[in-house]
Amino acid sequence: MDWKTFQALLSGVNKYSTAFGRIWLSVVFVFRVMVYVVAAERVWGDEQKDFDCNTKQPGCANVCYDHYFPISHIRLWALQLIFVTCPSFMVMMHVAYRNERERKYAKHGNKDKLYENTGKRLGGLWWTYMLSLFVKTGIEISFLYILHKIYDSFYLPRLVKCEVSPCPNQVDCYIGHPTEKKVFTYFMVGASALCIVLNICEIIYLVSKRVAHIAKNRKRKKRTMALHERYSKENSGSDCTLHFSQLEKQPLKSQFPGHLHAPLPAHMRASAPNLSSAA
Repeated sequence: MDWKTFQALLSGVNKYSTAFGRIWLSVVFVFRVMVYVVAAERVWGDEQKDFDCNTKQPGCANVCYDHYFPISHIRLWALQLIFVTCPSFMVMMHVAYRNERERKYAKHGNKDKLYENTGKRLGGLWWTYMLSLFVKTGIEISFLYILHKIYDSFYLPRLVKCEVSPCPNQVDCYIGHPTEKKVFTYFMVGASALCIVLNICEIIYLVSKRVAHIAKNRKRKKRTMALHERYSKENSGSDCTLHFSQLEKQPLKSQFPGHLHAPLPAHMRASAPNLSSAA
């Protein structure tokens, strides 16, 4: 395990992680890597040598140890830590790909930018980040299942009974530092379970945030369309009202100038005095 590699991973991925992702990285680095390197590796230093059986039959102790410990806890945790940190490189590689595209785009003399922020979790980077979370969660669950499947449980007994050939009969074998190993096993399993919970919380957080963002955009779009329709109706109605109000304000003479100011015909002017006298 290289400290510089995990330090670079911690500082690099932290730039593009959420609050849950930063907590996850802290748990992995402090509660798993440091415990693995500082303490757990020493406890499982030479476990086969400490595996003691009450027989001197050649090969019996080796066969019994391989039967009950097909893979060491410490090596299984080392593989788990390597595999669980690999998906984080997916996000870093995607951001590096965006930066390279941005550099090539600007190299051709384009002043505009392809991405507002290459590290912002939008578009394809959001899906890459979500995929890395699902992969990490799947790896954690798979290794917990493998550990439970190999040893039947997370409990580590003090005494195991072995009847595997070439042992002459049932042999009692004693595990070295059983209590200490059991404590570290529970601690590492608990840290792995905590990482699973943090990954699930981060998935829920990102999905809910994305759904809220989409709902907000749709609501804003509907509001804009409603305002546009209302503005169009108000403008069309106000034009009609303005037209009729202008007609009402105009005097009757101006509306019908030809009929009111036209001279009377000659025969009507001749008969007009007679009509007045008759009245």
